Amino acid sequence: MTKKIIPCLDIRDGRVVKGKKFQDVQDVANPIDLAKQYEVAQADCLFLLDISGNDRNEFLRIVREIANETTFPLYVGGGVRTIEDIGAVLQAGAEKVSITSAALEQPTFLKEAVDVFGGDKIILSIDAKLVAPETWHAFTKGGRHDTEINAIEWAKQGEDFGVSEILLNSIDADGVKEGFDLSLNQAVAKAVTIPVIASGGAGELDHFRDVLSEGNANAALAASVFHYDEIDITNLKEYLLNFDIAVKEI
Repeated sequence: MTKKIIPCLDIRDGRVVKGKKFQDVQDVANPIDLAKQYEVAQADCLFLLDISGNDRNEFLRIVREIANETTFPLYVGGGVRTIEDIGAVLQAGAEKVSITSAALEQPTFLKEAVDVFGGDKIILSIDAKLVAPETWHAFTKGGRHDTEINAIEWAKQGEDFGVSEILLNSIDADGVKEGFDLSLNQAVAKAVTIPVIASGGAGELDHFRDVLSEGNANAALAASVFHYDEIDITNLKEYLLNFDIAVKEI
């Protein structure tokens, strides 16, 4: 399977921001401008995340404008709590919608979303944190609340519900730039048959190589290393090809 490279835009109050371990959020750039840059850089798709939820109309306007100004697929998450929210995001131009907290807080929501829109439109996003050796729980509220739900079992449940992909966010690795959590990604990838998007920890080229090979991830998502031009996506793809990791042609 061809591996994907996915830049992520965390959006708050109309701007792209970035933090570390879900904290210390700093302003980065204009989301429209950054999205255009990533399409030129040959990113495979773009993930847009509403991290504030304060002005939903403004966020949807940004999604709509990016969809109109670019041609690559948009995955969109954050603030999705109702069937109507999903419909609005898809109507704005998203190819897929990612659901995190609402899927945990509303037991029937994920299955209902799949039934209404089809599994190919729904991604289960899991914010996972290590709580014991080789044991991760799904967290909500920006990584502050432990649901005490086993992240591996939750991923399996999501696949049973019919979602098309798992977006696996490592809270421990987020923004640290010391590498993706390979153990976490291996555990989830082994437990499900649907694609796993690894998120959290990218800092160097070899981190992408490791998670897409040893970590068994189908895609790697990152933010700050792309935002601050620490890693160029075209160069990254050329690097991965040297290790026989299949990526979309550049």
